[in-house]
Amino acid sequence: MSHRASTYGGREYKASPQAYDPTIEDSYRKTCEIDGEFAVLDVIDTAGQEEYSAMRGASPYFRQGEGIMCVYSVTSRASFEEIEQYYHQIMRVKESDTFPIIIVANKADLFRERVITSAEGHALASRLRCKYIETSAKDRFNVDEAFYALVREVRLRNRPVYEPRHVEAKKRKCLLL
Repeated sequence: MSHRASTYGGREYKASPQAYDPTIEDSYRKTCEIDGEFAVLDVIDTAGQEEYSAMRGASPYFRQGEGIMCVYSVTSRASFEEIEQYYHQIMRVKESDTFPIIIVANKADLFRERVITSAEGHALASRLRCKYIETSAKDRFNVDEAFYALVREVRLRNRPVYEPRHVEAKKRKCLLL
């Protein structure tokens, strides 16, 4: 099964902090096994570019995307405050009240520089009815888990809802031969 995921907010590290070079868009494709099922992830990383056209719904990846990861840096109040704006833009473009979105707090390894507490991140995610996870792209802490959590949210949304069949009031006879 293929899933399209987009990340909005900054990609904080590439290979190392010194190699970080923000661009308007990077694309990645990854196949992984999540909960015993294979998933192909098509990931669009906007690197925090607010002007990225996908936020206005122009990108087919954004319109067809099945899940979105909104990422902020725990060292930046501004990036944290943009998340709610991104969330509302996503809901407007998706024309929905619900959509698989997870809030990702990145740079969790930078304890001394941290300005956004875990409690603030949890409160935002709760208010927006989203999952929340803290990561460190530099240390690869919880990075895969963040993508797996998003895939699980997509699968929950795409799971067919089965309604129980109504049994007729009259009794049925069973004949065994």
